[in-house]
Amino acid sequence: MTDAIEMPLVRVNHVSKTFGRTQAGMLDPWLQKLGLSRPPVLTHAVDDVSLDIAKGEVVGLVGESGCGKSTLGRMVAGIMEPTAGQVLVNGRDLKTVARREAEAARLKIQMIFQDPYASLNPRMRVRDIVGESPRLHDMVSARDLDRYVSEQLERAGLSAALRNRFPHQFSGGQRQRIGIARALAVAPDMLVCDEAVAALDVSIQAQILNLFMQLRSELGLTYLFISHDLGVVEHLSDRVVIMYLGRIVEQAPVEEIFRQPNHPYTQALLAEIPKMRDRKKVFSTIKGEIPSPLNPPSGCHFHPRCPHAMPRCQTEVPLLKAVAGGHLSACHLNDQT
Repeated sequence: MTDAIEMPLVRVNHVSKTFGRTQAGMLDPWLQKLGLSRPPVLTHAVDDVSLDIAKGEVVGLVGESGCGKSTLGRMVAGIMEPTAGQVLVNGRDLKTVARREAEAARLKIQMIFQDPYASLNPRMRVRDIVGESPRLHDMVSARDLDRYVSEQLERAGLSAALRNRFPHQFSGGQRQRIGIARALAVAPDMLVCDEAVAALDVSIQAQILNLFMQLRSELGLTYLFISHDLGVVEHLSDRVVIMYLGRIVEQAPVEEIFRQPNHPYTQALLAEIPKMRDRKKVFSTIKGEIPSPLNPPSGCHFHPRCPHAMPRCQTEVPLLKAVAGGHLSACHLNDQT
């Protein structure tokens, strides 16, 4: 008898997210004729994305700015609701369960934000920033709160003696550690890290990345690590997911995607990573600009920039399908024999 397949911690099931008005008002057609109103405009941030994240896994989510990776991360963390599709946590759609049960499940997925200067309330002391949520959710008594906050700060690499200070009294790296302590304070199973080291100095980045890996080992955490830096993703991840203009175009184990990328977009991204042996190489960005999500191209979104584009790419959306074990890619070139 074969072992049962373990249910993923998070399952993103055909999720889409658009921003903007979806319906025009009764007077809008007349106002548009008079030039006083514009037609409803939709931003297609995430377009029919499906993704499983297993318990204990580190998934690196990579793409250019504006590709929808942060929006996807916020939907996984429960901060945003999808326009279409479902985000299942341990197999459950949290919109269909009791409120208390949904709140408890959402606490298990916490988010670390990009800007450590904007993600902390400047009027609150660190002890209150870290201790507010566990106290609100009755995870710790008022009597034990100070000790509990001290433990979370020390776990994140900060001295408990600093707990009475305000955020402006800390450096960027220290503020990011405060954000990590705040997330850890509710005992999460998963952290969604949205460019969590992008705003930090390189030396501080290494310290924070090492902290994330230490916490994974100690607490068995699962990560969705969102980044534009392929070097960081290669260092951290078990599996890499590549997004382009709201869609997943490729995913594979980290060794496979760096050794044998399949999609032309992934190949272009990896080709421009500087290497010591390529000191004399002249590096350039991918040709063309990423199209606007207000009016994405038909067919394969990458076809206006793809050196291998053919007529089919302009009209038909490529399916994300297996090209090797655990390696998925959405490219019509894979259909050619």
